Amino acid sequence: MPRGLASCLVSDLTLTPVDARTIFPFPLNGAIASCNGGGDCLLVGGNFIVTDKPADILLAELPPIVHIRNESDKTAMRWSLERMREELRAPQPGGVLVAQQLAYMMLVQGLRLHLTEGLRGRVGWLFALSDKQMSAAITCMHDEPAHDWTVEELGQRVGMSRSTFALRFKETVGVSPVEYLTRWRMLQAADIMAKTSDSISEIAQSLGYQSASAFTKAFKEIMGCSPRQYRRGQNSVSPALARAKLLEDDRALL
Repeated sequence: MPRGLASCLVSDLTLTPVDARTIFPFPLNGAIASCNGGGDCLLVGGNFIVTDKPADILLAELPPIVHIRNESDKTAMRWSLERMREELRAPQPGGVLVAQQLAYMMLVQGLRLHLTEGLRGRVGWLFALSDKQMSAAITCMHDEPAHDWTVEELGQRVGMSRSTFALRFKETVGVSPVEYLTRWRMLQAADIMAKTSDSISEIAQSLGYQSASAFTKAFKEIMGCSPRQYRRGQNSVSPALARAKLLEDDRALL
């Protein structure tokens, strides 16, 4: 799903693939095209644009593909597909909005199935969201990144002892609560630097750091370069490579 990998749809693996662009006009821009008069196979293509640095956490944990096997799940997805096809075939006022919402529904359905099938033994932020207590702790950190969170306080928020919470969080998310909070703060910092002209000291203070030096040290450890280098984009480790390093660390948790 998130990698942009090429794929083939075949009835026989020995057949020579044909580039879809030689069959269908691209881009379709919401239109419907058929091949050889149509048949039993229906393809629906689309993409979601996810912006801002925090999205990197989600993209790092999405699977390359979600295979829907259960018949009841297929029925739910099929309903969304059929309804979308009708909206595109017979345009009506608000049809584009309806089609967009159906696309969101299918994305959420796919992610839910991925979580349900992969909960056992899987580690990472996405799977942790299915754990009510771990999800509550993550929400606390996301909502108030500047708060001076401690493992003990987070444990109290979710009704667990300090030691039990710390162990459970590490087993579920793959990193300690403090490590997770630091990563989240640095992603927030990267967004602030990209969107504002706030000084490094102001950004550090807004994220709970008492000194710019402590913030700079944490930022460099996570992002691979200093805040000033990241903002200028003139560092030896470019912002793109810094983000790639963060994604690589996140994928290692899977």
